[in-house]
Amino acid sequence: MEAEVVLEYDDAHVAGAVARAVSPDNFKTPKGLTVETEFRGKRVTTRIVCEGKLATFIATIDDLLFSVSTAEKAVQAVKRLE
Repeated sequence: MEAEVVLEYDDAHVAGAVARAVSPDNFKTPKGLTVETEFRGKRVTTRIVCEGKLATFIATIDDLLFSVSTAEKAVQAVKRLE
């Protein structure tokens, strides 16, 4: 199973912050699961490849989206302080 999640932002700095926030997940995956996140300009792309169970695949996508949401909220909170 494979998925590609593409997120586009109005600001390249926000895209970079989100990508860096979720990138540590790229290194903590069990055997048979690959998660790779990169950003270019205003776009963050995460590719997920799962050779295991559907439940693992869905949970990984859910975890990614939760992490992205948290990172976006943190960026917005910092922007309000500026």
